[in-house]
Amino acid sequence: MSEEHRDDTGARLGMWLFLFTEILLFGGLFVLYSVYQNDYPEAFSAGSHHLNLVLGTINTVILLTGSFCVASSLSAVRYGRRRLAVVLLWSGVATGGIFLFNKYLEWSAEIGRGIYPGSPHLAQAERGEAIFYSLYYVTLGLHGLHVLIGSIVLATMAVWVQIGKITPERFVALENGGLYWHLVDIVWIFIFPLYYLLL
Repeated sequence: MSEEHRDDTGARLGMWLFLFTEILLFGGLFVLYSVYQNDYPEAFSAGSHHLNLVLGTINTVILLTGSFCVASSLSAVRYGRRRLAVVLLWSGVATGGIFLFNKYLEWSAEIGRGIYPGSPHLAQAERGEAIFYSLYYVTLGLHGLHVLIGSIVLATMAVWVQIGKITPERFVALENGGLYWHLVDIVWIFIFPLYYLLL
């Protein structure tokens, strides 16, 4: 076995172990959500109906588009189409930026309604409503941070492809960066129905 192959195998294994810890993190938040949603179903349903379903849906489409761009960039690199790979990666970065801008608009509206952590409204609200919005800000804020980090990773990958650090023979860094972005996407696929589509 070559040294290069061993390095790639180790890098892939390390990435999967890291992703496992991320799954545990978000999985814990989803379990917490489920427990409290069972205790306060009406408050959680009311909170869900006040969220911006249109922006949530748009952000779902945006992240799915970003994942398509990232997956396609890996194929482009493997076939030696460097310029296309760079365009696709920057497109992925753009989807992350649009997602975060939409989240800014959504949170600005919520804050404008007086709903934010530590607000007088939530301090006087029923326990179920306060818990729903607390989990909403923590979970979506953490996810937004991951989108930001993922966008930085994709931008780095785009530069590396451009300068030839990532090639058809050496692309494990792009594979790992793509896996991180796909995790961000998958987590959102769970967040969207839990927070925006609750009946």
